[in-house]
Amino acid sequence: MKVTKKDVENVAVLSRLTVTEDKINKYVDEFNNFLEYADVLQQVDTASVKPTAHVLPLKNVLREDVIKPSLARELALSNAPEKEDGYFKVPRIIE
Repeated sequence: MKVTKKDVENVAVLSRLTVTEDKINKYVDEFNNFLEYADVLQQVDTASVKPTAHVLPLKNVLREDVIKPSLARELALSNAPEKEDGYFKVPRIIE
């Protein structure tokens, strides 16, 4: 599949980019070079390569879930500008 001048102009319009005539010709060549290289990569035998989402083995580092004493309610509410029935009182934002 070859990229044409019309293809580049269409992408420029869709992207709302102003592209000069000499740049359009340059982009046609660059896109076609890229597609040729992609075709070369398609020919590589990858049958023995396992699929992977990342080149390095990743794993989540999580700590153990340990129950700890929490902050006392009175202490947590001690600096609250407004409180009601043991909770923070905040302005209503949804009507």
